[in-house]
Amino acid sequence: MSGPLSKRRGAVVVFLVCIALGLALASILARVAHAPWLNAVLLVAPATLVYGIGTGFSAFYLCRAYPLNKRQPAAIAGVMAVAALFAGLLWATLLQFLNSVSLLLEVSWLGVHLAQSLLALFFGLGVLLYCLAAAVHYLLLEFVRAKTAEQRGLEAQLVAQEAQLRMLRTQIDPHFLFNSLNSISALTSIDAAGARQMTLQLASFFRQSLSMEAHKKITVEQELVLIRHFLDIEQVRFGERLQVALAVDDAALACLLPPMLIQPLVENAVKHGICGLTDGGRITLAVRRAGSLLQIEVRNPVDVDQGPAGGNGVGLENVRQRLAGAYGHEAGVHWTRRGDAFEVTISMPAQTGDTEEQ
Repeated sequence: MSGPLSKRRGAVVVFLVCIALGLALASILARVAHAPWLNAVLLVAPATLVYGIGTGFSAFYLCRAYPLNKRQPAAIAGVMAVAALFAGLLWATLLQFLNSVSLLLEVSWLGVHLAQSLLALFFGLGVLLYCLAAAVHYLLLEFVRAKTAEQRGLEAQLVAQEAQLRMLRTQIDPHFLFNSLNSISALTSIDAAGARQMTLQLASFFRQSLSMEAHKKITVEQELVLIRHFLDIEQVRFGERLQVALAVDDAALACLLPPMLIQPLVENAVKHGICGLTDGGRITLAVRRAGSLLQIEVRNPVDVDQGPAGGNGVGLENVRQRLAGAYGHEAGVHWTRRGDAFEVTISMPAQTGDTEEQ
């Protein structure tokens, strides 16, 4: 905002207001001074236009020089009072000067009889109009300041939210790496070839995950590629003990979700489910789209003698916080233990489109 006439719309509004005010004052002058309406219009309208533009610039820059939140009220009132008195005096002087020139031309449709009382009236109106212009400018400046503060607050909130999401995402890789290294360590003494194969697959997994690090969201299809890499790694360790059943709707493949959102759930299903069962079991992963919602379900068997919580809940809490940060109250994750099965369900908005870049 560099001035009251910095935009075409503002200039048009100021022009129309000044003309309307000039016509109204000309009508009053014609009635009070018993002068022809045309004479009053030709005198008052140009003077009002010049006064309105000058007042607009003066009030705007004075209001910016003396903001309400940084200056003392007495200083603001004093400066505005002096400026208003000076502006009123200039308007009355301008009217008298233009009227004197018009009368010297001795043209019937120019000039009116301006008594001292009328000049005093215009002086008072000039003071009031300047005060009104200053009040309007203060309101506009405060409105802009409030909107700017609100925008900065929202930007700061988004930055903080993004930082939180990044922090939560950085918890995933160490958590998964820790579990995978434990698996490799367990294999080295009983299956060296399997440990080597698992190490190579682990490298492939992280290569794939790093390629997705530059995205805020990926498709369900891309997430399933990561999950298959992870399951291939665990398959080396568990062999036939680990069985997987995938039920994914074609309509859900293009839906977007934060990277590695489902993978920690599958990882928990292996660590806290299959790992504790002598005969292993089947992990069921179902992804479906139901209208505007994307529904994800991960189910795995657990030891009936296992306690109600098979771990410290890092993975589940991470998923919950990431969903809350990305979707607010529009998404949620719930988990429950039913007999010998543990089930995690996610409900979130079904968004599709191009993969979003960070």
